[in-house]
Amino acid sequence: MSKEIRHHKSHQIIKSFEAEALRKRPFAIKIADFLTSYFGTVGFLLVNVLIYIVWVLINTGKVQGIAIFDPYPHSFLNSLVSIEAIFLTVIVLISQNRGNQIDKLRQELQLQVNLYSEKETTKILEIVKKIADAKGIKIDDSEIEEMLKEIDASYIERKLEEQLGLSEKTLKI
Repeated sequence: MSKEIRHHKSHQIIKSFEAEALRKRPFAIKIADFLTSYFGTVGFLLVNVLIYIVWVLINTGKVQGIAIFDPYPHSFLNSLVSIEAIFLTVIVLISQNRGNQIDKLRQELQLQVNLYSEKETTKILEIVKKIADAKGIKIDDSEIEEMLKEIDASYIERKLEEQLGLSEKTLKI
C-alpha cells in the first residue's frame, strides 16, 4: 500500500472520528458550540459596543425624545453586562469541555496507535536480527538488544508521574 493511500486512510479515520464525536453531541452542546462560534466574532463585539454606546448616550441625556431610564453610574447596564459575562463564560466553558473530551479521545487513540507501531517496529527488528543471524552476520549492538525488549507502558507512565510530581492523590482531586 502506498504512503499516499495510507495517509489518506489515516486522515479519513481521524476525520470520521471527529465527525462521529460532533454528531454524538447532545442538542444543548450543539447550541453552546453554535453560540460560542458566534460570540467569538468581530460582529458580536461590534453589536455589544454599539449597544453600550447607545445605552450611555440615552442615559446621559444626549438623545432627544428618549427618557433617561438608567442614570449614571448605569447600575442596570452594569448588571446586564455582568449577567452577559456569566452566560458567555458558561457557554464557552461548555464548548471547551466538549473540545477537551474530544482531545482526550484523540490522545488515547494516538497512544494506542503509537504502542501498536512500537510492537510492529520491534517485530521488524526481530525479523532483521533473525535474517542477520541466519546469514551469519554478527550484530553486537546493545542498543538494538534494548530495542528488542517489549516496552512496559505502565512503567513509563509511573516514571513520568514521578518526574512530574504527580501522585494518585493529586490525580483524583
